[in-house]
Amino acid sequence: MSNYTNKNISSPACPIYHQHLSEQFTAELVEPVDCPIEKDSFGVWHIRGYEQAQAVLRSDCVRQAGFQAEMLDKLPNYMNPPILFLEGELHQKQRRQTAKFFTPRTTDRQYRQLMQDFSEEIVADFKRAGRADLSQMSMDMAVGVAAQVVGLTDSRRKGMSGRIDRFLQQSPTDFGWGFRQIKSFLRTQFDLLRFYLLDVQPAIKARQAAPKEDVISHLLASHYTNVEIMTECITYGAAGMVTTREFIGVAMWHCLKNPELHQLMLNADQKTRYAFLHELLRLEPVVGSLYRRTTDDLILDHGTSKVTIAAGSLIELHIYAINGQESVVGQKPLQLCPNREMVERRPKVAEYVMSFGDGPHRCPGAYIAIQESDIFLRRILKLEGIRIEQSPTVTYNQTVKGYELRNFIIAVD
Repeated sequence: MSNYTNKNISSPACPIYHQHLSEQFTAELVEPVDCPIEKDSFGVWHIRGYEQAQAVLRSDCVRQAGFQAEMLDKLPNYMNPPILFLEGELHQKQRRQTAKFFTPRTTDRQYRQLMQDFSEEIVADFKRAGRADLSQMSMDMAVGVAAQVVGLTDSRRKGMSGRIDRFLQQSPTDFGWGFRQIKSFLRTQFDLLRFYLLDVQPAIKARQAAPKEDVISHLLASHYTNVEIMTECITYGAAGMVTTREFIGVAMWHCLKNPELHQLMLNADQKTRYAFLHELLRLEPVVGSLYRRTTDDLILDHGTSKVTIAAGSLIELHIYAINGQESVVGQKPLQLCPNREMVERRPKVAEYVMSFGDGPHRCPGAYIAIQESDIFLRRILKLEGIRIEQSPTVTYNQTVKGYELRNFIIAVD
């Protein structure tokens, strides 16, 4: 293995040797680079341009349409919608009130030791066994950390990660009276009930007796009902647990396939490592598509002309394509370059571009996800003889609209 030092990273040339023009492991297809905005035959608008995507995500003329947002219309009027689907001042108020749980300072001060302890425990089990499925290890890590942030720490029975995984694996289908639809509906309801009774309800009771600095305590103070808290826990389960799990998996895949990246994670300083993880997230966004629905006519720039998207239209933002624009991220956008220099723009483009979203619904857990991934990856990569025994299978979750890595078997001598 080659050594990786800070001296290398400061060089204007990419310090990583590239063998291929595309180093993506997870993209389903190669997105067109010359179609920043287009409308398909079903009336859906597709956004692949960075400027257009930013305008959509920052507009006050759109609302959430992904993550089964259509289920929101089926909630009773008296229920508080999940924060993921709130808009306008209500959303901003909730984001301000919960922001304290996700700041860089809080993440470092309150969760770093916790992340290190979880990593040690999971890696110790792995070393004893000699081999393990990384997708399960990363799920245990992601659930353990997110549970602390949310407040899901008083389960009546072990195995919360499996319970969360089961109901998130259910395919989003319209309810109907066919046998398979009824069976799927009942199975989902059973999985949700188990999650509520074994995980959510005990956490609520514990925090009613003794509030803590976590999301459930905040929701109780805001007079949320048990059902509303359950809904928020599901939202955080999908957003905070599942996505981090997949990112840890794809990062480990790249590091174990490329010795230079392996050494970077072991020897580089935190700033350099975080820059690498952001670049990797740009290349391999966990959520491949974001959806919005217009609430009013939305006018977007398209070259020298304007395009009007009518009120009520569905918009799909293609994150792989947006993150791979050469005019935004520089040359060879499908390669993984840890010290990539973005094209000069005002305001400055984030290293991960749109992988954490943008605008009012930008992912609040970005700092937690990167710190958690960094700690867990470094702990595993320190092991002598760590190797891939079986590369993962890549499938795609239609609820999250992202990749899933499964049966990723790693081993250690």
